Order: sequence, then C-alpha cells, then structure tokens
Amino acid sequence: SQQRVIRAALANARLSAAEVDAVEAHGTGTTLGDPIEAQALLATYGRERTDDEPLWLGSIKSNIGHTQAAAGVAGIMKMVLAMRHGLLPRTLGVDEPSTHIDWTAGAVELLTEARPWPQTGRPRRAGVSSFGLSGTNAHIILEQAPSAEGQGSEATGELAPAVVPWVLSAKSDAGVREQGGRLLSLVAGESGPATKDVGLSLVTTRAVFDRRAVVLGADRTALISGLTALAEGREVTGVVRGAAVGSDA
Repeated sequence: SQQRVIRAALANARLSAAEVDAVEAHGTGTTLGDPIEAQALLATYGRERTDDEPLWLGSIKSNIGHTQAAAGVAGIMKMVLAMRHGLLPRTLGVDEPSTHIDWTAGAVELLTEARPWPQTGRPRRAGVSSFGLSGTNAHIILEQAPSAEGQGSEATGELAPAVVPWVLSAKSDAGVREQGGRLLSLVAGESGPATKDVGLSLVTTRAVFDRRAVVLGADRTALISGLTALAEGREVTGVVRGAAVGSDA
C-alpha cells in the first residue's frame, strides 16, 4: 500500500522517481527503523537511480522525536527550509544504516552527514512520507519555488501600495505650506527618492505638530502635483488639510 501511495504521488506530479532528490521519512533511518517504510522507498525511488546519484533519505523523528499526527507537516517544514538553505540535514543518532533493512535493494542512502543540496539546472525536489499507526498513508512531492531574482516586488512578496501618503505638519497653516515647498524641492524630478521611502521618512523621522496636511497619490506625478498645490495654497483632490483634535482651528 505504501508503494502505491508513492507511485500515485509521482504520477500526480508527472515526475519519475529519478527526478526527486531526497525523501523525508518519519522513522526510517533511525537505529530500529521501519523495514516496511524503507522497503517501499527502495522499491520505488531506489530502483530508478544509480549508485552515484542515490536518493537521500532523512528522518524527522531523529531531529525532534516522535511527531505522531504531525509527522507529515513537520517533514514538509524541514524540507522547505532545506531547499531554502541548499542543505540536506543529517539524521541524528545514526552512524550506520539499520541492519533490519536490505539497503542493497535500491540506490537509497541515509543522510548520516549533512550534505549540500546544489542547483543542478532543475528545481530541487523532495518527497515527504507520513505513514502513521492510524493507517493513514500519505506521500507528497515538494518542488523548489522559482527564483525571485529579477522578478521584482511580486516575487519577494512585497506589495506595492495603491496609494502613498506624504504627511506634513507645522505650527501654522503657513508653516505647512512652507513644509510642502521645501519637500517639493527635494522630490521633484524622476531621480528623486522613491515615493514610499519619502512617505516612511515623513512619518517616522519628523516632529509632529498640530497643523497638518496629507498629500495622497498613486505615483510620483500625482504626489508632486498635490504637493505643488499644497505649497501654493490651492484646494485639489488628493490633498487633505486639518488640525489635531483639541488644537485651535
């Protein structure tokens, strides 16, 4: 049944066993090990490989103890971190493979030492097994995410704000207009600082006074247009003026 689960996972992923670099098991590879689990891995992954490119086998149980119902999710977390760091962690407490398992049945080797997980021109891939006493058999294939390099803010998870606020304050309305004029001289032109950096600096590095204004814009052009109107004392959409609660209007 465990072999069927593994083959089904590979079929669903449209991969051959040779295209998976490592498997994170639960107990296999520990001193006692689990011969049934190991035999399933040897019969599926181990027979499509050569001795110089074996399947590397890890054991989450050796790292954090018996995980019971959390075996699968713990293995997933371990393999995601291993892909991120490019390193396959070693199985702790094991110096040699269990004698209860016939390791000659396929090209599978224990991670008795940590091993680099190099880039090979294709994504890193790992299987994660979770075979519990409840009889629930599961196997999942994880694949390294595409490189974020050169893909901008979307790949890194950084969301560009829809609207950027530039916040100004002073002790008087005239002072707010003067602040707008001084800021305008610093940010005008395409070579000026990034709009969101300006917004962050204005709210984190400047003293806050009672008379205030906020210039809102989706891009540099809109922000500079609003800032120009503020400095000139004109009322336009995207510029909000006001006073702190309790101050003189």
